[in-house]
Amino acid sequence: MQIREELSRYCGRVYEKGFVSSNDGNLSARLKNGNILITPSGRSKGDILPEDLIEIDINGNKIKGTGKVTTEAKIHLLAYKRREDVNAVTHCHPVFATAFATIGEGFTAPVFPEVILTLGKVPLCRYGTPSTDELPESMNPYIDYAWAMLLENHGAITFGRTISDSYYKMEKLEHSAKTLYHARMMGREKILPRHKVQKLYEIAEKTYGIKISEMNKFFR
Repeated sequence: MQIREELSRYCGRVYEKGFVSSNDGNLSARLKNGNILITPSGRSKGDILPEDLIEIDINGNKIKGTGKVTTEAKIHLLAYKRREDVNAVTHCHPVFATAFATIGEGFTAPVFPEVILTLGKVPLCRYGTPSTDELPESMNPYIDYAWAMLLENHGAITFGRTISDSYYKMEKLEHSAKTLYHARMMGREKILPRHKVQKLYEIAEKTYGIKISEMNKFFR
């Protein structure tokens, strides 16, 4: 599938899932030529067509497209500049994950096995005014290792090796946040002990070939 069509399709999916509303959020992907394909400013993700996507260079300069480059391109470019393993970025405002970001809580305790192995720790980035350098600066302490981050009073961002990988990390993040919310309504979540997490890492490495040394581990 052409990258424009794929990115457009996942724009529609984040809108259908309710991860964004109105014109919120932005998605991007790295092109083979090193440039970045990104959603334009002021457009609902549910309406994005392949031809609406804008091509920019690694410094944010528009190369192709008729729309306006989103002011939040900075948070995407930070990831592409710092991480060779990141080829797609998804920034949304999913309700449950954003609620945790709003109360100032990241996901840094091991609760769900699938989160441990797919997202690792999800840090909370301190509040930064959208469209300013404050936002990427708040991501700086974690950008070299995190696959997902909560943005205080703002939303969430996930990174992936592919467009689908970035999207599904966002989906997993929101599902986990929703589950954790309901667990707390019923009482309190149970934190997995260190030896259980270590056993999970060992099984993942042996059975699925997951490189534990490259993961954002809960215990080191």
